[in-house]
Amino acid sequence: VQLVESGGGLAQAGESLTLSCAGSGPSLDNSAIGWFRQAPGKGREGIACVGHTDDDTWYGDSVRGRFIVTRDNVSNLVTLRMNDLKPDAAATYFCAVSQTPTPPCAIVGVPHPSMSFEVWGRGTPVTVSS
Repeated sequence: VQLVESGGGLAQAGESLTLSCAGSGPSLDNSAIGWFRQAPGKGREGIACVGHTDDDTWYGDSVRGRFIVTRDNVSNLVTLRMNDLKPDAAATYFCAVSQTPTPPCAIVGVPHPSMSFEVWGRGTPVTVSS
């Protein structure tokens, strides 16, 4: 499987952006998808995860209540709706797929030793102006 992120760009603080993670090749239906971000000079941060269905989701403290991850298994697509963007959300955003069986995202979150994300996209940059 290959992953391609899109939808990044420039937003004003308080605005929304929707990122997409498109999978090509094998279906993403039975795989957990994680969203991560990395700001310049900082480490990678896990921000969201969705399991086989939209019922199984997890969000990091920094985005919970503002970001929403959903999956469209027909289109082999996972989206991350980012609402009320803060200036500290500026980063490159990556999606990744775990092709091995994993525990529910809602229980373990990301990153977690039991979630091995083997395939990553190249990322899409997000800039937030204050």
